[in-house]
Amino acid sequence: MSTNSMSVLGLTSTEEAVYRHFLRNPGTPKGEVPGASPGERESGARAVARLRELRLLHGDDADTWAVDPLVAVPRLAAERLDTAHRTMRQLVDVRPILRSLRHERPVLDAAAPGNGAATLLRLEDLREVRARVGQLAFNARSEVLAADPCDASTPESAGYARHLDLGRLSRTVRVRVLVRVTALGDAGSLDRMRHLHRGGAAIRVADELSETVLVYDRHAALVPIDARDTGRGALYTEESGLVSSLVGLFERLWATATDFAGLVTADTGQVARLTDTQRLVLTVMCAVSKDETGARQARMSLRTYRRHISDVLSLLGAVNRAQAALLARERGWV
Repeated sequence: MSTNSMSVLGLTSTEEAVYRHFLRNPGTPKGEVPGASPGERESGARAVARLRELRLLHGDDADTWAVDPLVAVPRLAAERLDTAHRTMRQLVDVRPILRSLRHERPVLDAAAPGNGAATLLRLEDLREVRARVGQLAFNARSEVLAADPCDASTPESAGYARHLDLGRLSRTVRVRVLVRVTALGDAGSLDRMRHLHRGGAAIRVADELSETVLVYDRHAALVPIDARDTGRGALYTEESGLVSSLVGLFERLWATATDFAGLVTADTGQVARLTDTQRLVLTVMCAVSKDETGARQARMSLRTYRRHISDVLSLLGAVNRAQAALLARERGWV
């Protein structure tokens, strides 16, 4: 028979053919297994032996019959599924295997994740950064912390953004993301935040944020080599003191930031008109984080700039600048 439909249950084509033979011919002697040549008869005998081990054949050599498929097939399927589940659980966390193999050649990959030999690893190629981020995301088990100060999505930031690819993370992993308020004015960044929020990530918005930080399971961390140019690569560390310091920094920033969920749901529905000056101030506010810089760009005093911001927040019905930037974006004001 050319179709080996039982291969998914772990049977070879010969074993399936023998099983089907005894289904059609119950109670026949084992010696009557079909086979034209001595080699085929030997393979048939081996198939009978294995089918007995699998409890698919019963009886003795003189009187052999096949177990009812309604009993045999579900049992085989359950056993195969159980084996597959055990294998999947082992594959989910391959770190013990990696550690074991590195003991054989400890100098082969001294800076790989999970090996405490390297306290700081410099990754200057963005492909290396993306590969490391992908590996860390796959191995994450409990928590991912991410601080992203980018005002807009860029090719350079894409390597860091992979830590937010929820499809690579287990549903048990908690994801917390910090972004800067100015990112709400960028359509691409805003769409990414909404996608992450729908996927279960907790997001908060900070008025000022300059640190790019990724921390996985409070065990490993990545920071850019140059905070002003993430395209230069990243520094990777598993050194507990450094990782703990980065976690502490993240928690301090998180505590003072605004919940993104409250920003996307709160909207008074008011319709307002902005003056040209207010529109200018709103645009500048969504582009820069420091009032001093905004006032200079708007060519007005700091006091006047802040007064206009207060007026804009009132018109939008926003309780803070982060919410104002988001509402302005949704209404097409910026």
